[in-house]
Amino acid sequence: FFLLPSLKLENETKGKLQKQICQVVLDHFEKQYTRELGDKWTSVRDVLTYPLCWQYAILLNKFSPSAELESTLRAKGYHPVFQGTLPYLPRSLKCYVNRTPGRFPAQKHQTGKLKEYYLMNAASVLPVLALEVEDGEDVLDLCAAPGGKSVAILQCAYPGNFHCNEYDDLRSRWLKQTMESFIPDPLVNLITVSKLDGRQIGDLKPELYDKVLVDAPCSNDRSWLFSSDIQQATLRLIQRKELSSLQLQLLRSAIKALRPGGSLVYSTCTLSKAENSDVINLILNTCANVIPVDISEMAKAVSQEFTFLSDTQQHELLVLPEKGKAWGPMYVAKLKKI
Repeated sequence: FFLLPSLKLENETKGKLQKQICQVVLDHFEKQYTRELGDKWTSVRDVLTYPLCWQYAILLNKFSPSAELESTLRAKGYHPVFQGTLPYLPRSLKCYVNRTPGRFPAQKHQTGKLKEYYLMNAASVLPVLALEVEDGEDVLDLCAAPGGKSVAILQCAYPGNFHCNEYDDLRSRWLKQTMESFIPDPLVNLITVSKLDGRQIGDLKPELYDKVLVDAPCSNDRSWLFSSDIQQATLRLIQRKELSSLQLQLLRSAIKALRPGGSLVYSTCTLSKAENSDVINLILNTCANVIPVDISEMAKAVSQEFTFLSDTQQHELLVLPEKGKAWGPMYVAKLKKI
């Protein structure tokens, strides 16, 4: 029996990928998400546990435009993921996707040379579209590393004051490098990159921003499933219960940092109800100065490309990965300060 080299390689890769799934995490998810998502969990699990069907979107960098790159993408069957009538879709934001899985080659970091594109999960652009940043607005990206959403914000508009914050030292260095790779010098100098504790920013900078993005630290379902260290995975699952309290503190801080009339988008890359709608509901029930903002029109406009959990409220959405649309998980909620 003779296997074609490519098929043989694919089978070996499959073996490697299958072996790496962390059973402890999968068992935990199995219990929780069967309860929370019902039948939908089976198809989501099939995508999350099988990286060969994962997809990557290509966010073009308007500061380093390449007509050649766009024609190459179209020739390879890529199409713009956001088309048609979205409530907010700046013409300068260009993000391409392909129906088939596979990964476009990443560009290496070269000092002094801007990258032409950023590889990301297409669902990661949804919080940025929900934020609706306009030119001249003061914007805070509270938990900004590795920087993809900050880069996406800058593809949409030129904020007056753009503050990107990342508390973790290693991730903060990663954020800085991302900014240097995508944003030209004059503009990079106008961006504040800080390493403050996000829970304290509201007290340090009260009512300073028109828009705040809280892309909160969360239990990252995709990467946790492939934890190679069982002890670390077990510890993560124990600490998982504490994440919602951190998320609440970050949100309260973000609300303080917002000007009245300003809006806030909260996002995570987990399916977990405790870190998503439970957190937002608690904020809405305990903060008299915030109200929910309907984002259902945005969800409707992109329903061709993304699969959403159906029974969410109008101010929130949850992207469920499925084969051929392997985007997410991504939870997005929008609030306004009054």
